[in-house]
Amino acid sequence: MDIRAELLSLLRENARYTTVDLARMLGTDESEVTEQIEALEAEGVLKGYQAVVDWRRTDEEPVRALVECNVTLDRETGYDDIAARLVGFPEIQSLRLVSGEYDFSLTVEADSMGEVSRFVSEKVAPVPEITQTVTHYLMESYKERGFEFGDGHDDDRLSVSP
Repeated sequence: MDIRAELLSLLRENARYTTVDLARMLGTDESEVTEQIEALEAEGVLKGYQAVVDWRRTDEEPVRALVECNVTLDRETGYDDIAARLVGFPEIQSLRLVSGEYDFSLTVEADSMGEVSRFVSEKVAPVPEITQTVTHYLMESYKERGFEFGDGHDDDRLSVSP
């Protein structure tokens, strides 16, 4: 694995590693790490650094929903055109073109179920190429971006078997 791939892997593992930590783990010097990070940011490979939040442990838990969208394409409108219209909405946290029963998968976040519902019905569904939306509200998160949520305690209830 080259240094860029190893660097990306380490940053995905923990974006808070210092350049000193990264240089030590990669067996290189700090200036090489800084140069590689700056190059990856300039090339648009590194888009940002975010924390993984277990919202249940905070006082503010946003409502999140997965929205499936089916679209109909024409000669002048492709998937990229539709995606370009949707990515600008701040309520959409992720947008993916997927294979299977529907075309796009959106993760939408808002302060209430009503806000999610209004956003989907007033902003997403009216896009002319979108023919159908199905909204699934996220009830519980057990794992996000590789991090397990929970208190780490095993379930100590007695198992009952017939």
